[in-house]
Amino acid sequence: MYATAARIERLKPPGRRAFVPWLFMLTGDVQALFKEKTPLPWLGGAGVAAFIALYLTTVFTALDERRRHTRTPPLALAGLAAVTYALGIGYAGNWLLCFPLLSLASGIVLRGGRRQLGPVILTLSASSGIIAGLRGGPSDSLTVSYGTMLSGLVTAAILSLFETVAQLRATRQELARTAVEKERLRFSRDLHDLLGHTMSVVVVKAEAVRRLAPKNLEAALGQAADIEAVGRQALTEIREAVTGYREGSLATELDRARSALDAAGIEAVVRREGPPLAPQTEALLGWVVREGVTNVVRHSGASRCEIEVRSGMDRVRLEITDDGVGVGSRATGTNADGSPEVGGTGLKGLAERLSTAGGSLESGPGGRRGFRLVAELPVDTEDVVEAEVEGARTA
Repeated sequence: MYATAARIERLKPPGRRAFVPWLFMLTGDVQALFKEKTPLPWLGGAGVAAFIALYLTTVFTALDERRRHTRTPPLALAGLAAVTYALGIGYAGNWLLCFPLLSLASGIVLRGGRRQLGPVILTLSASSGIIAGLRGGPSDSLTVSYGTMLSGLVTAAILSLFETVAQLRATRQELARTAVEKERLRFSRDLHDLLGHTMSVVVVKAEAVRRLAPKNLEAALGQAADIEAVGRQALTEIREAVTGYREGSLATELDRARSALDAAGIEAVVRREGPPLAPQTEALLGWVVREGVTNVVRHSGASRCEIEVRSGMDRVRLEITDDGVGVGSRATGTNADGSPEVGGTGLKGLAERLSTAGGSLESGPGGRRGFRLVAELPVDTEDVVEAEVEGARTA
């Protein structure tokens, strides 16, 4: 179920071209024009041309975020409605199929506005049914009315759903960033309190040593031993406090990668989607980003590099592609600092680490040009990844 939800979340909303094929519903009307079965065919042809032009204008502008909130979509929709009613009343028959297309365009323009969408769809559905009943028959009336209502409501519902999912995804990422900032503040406060308390004790003990040293050397040595014990305990507590912070987060590595690529004159395109990941998972993916980008900068000769991170409910996928000469495989077996790999963080070592964590690392040509590096990890194996990360720290 989680995998299905992740696939649904990765689906992209229908684009402008997805609504163009619906114009084939007018094929019967066009054929009637060419067979001269329509009175005043020149007028019908002009009406079809105007309908198609207004339909495309309405759909394309309403799905363009830059023009969606301008006056163009509603004005084009009003013109489309006028042409639709004229063709429906004047010709009836198959020309009544213009009403479902008008309803579809209305759903695109008025999506998100329930107060406007409902009355408009009901009006179109009722009027199409009345016209069909007067010019056709009861069965035509019911079919056209139902189709008109359904096309508008379904289109508006689908587009609104995709927009809601996009807003929820953006909100989730913002909440994740906020959580990270709060955690950093908490960490800084804890570290301040820890060091403040420890340093206060050390200062007091040091003053005691200074006072006791001339009078009672044995007592002064005892105080000095206490200072050593406090210092060791503080060192242990500090190490525990910074556990998990020594490794840069994936967001940090992506920022560093973008900076390194820009400095090398390589266009950097970084995309990240999905829920936040466990720190151990981010640590492994951060190593992949670091190694992959280092190879791109040093060996690829590329002018463009794309880094994409997509995380779902069960797996996370990191892909690095470039348009270079495709020699990234020669970099396999080197460390990020250019030194030969000795079971460390080269691509071979990373492949072994990801495999141990239940993931995989694939690399190879990225088509006709360039190189492609793909890493995948399960997002629910924190214990395995944590053990792997800890092993890498102690290596």
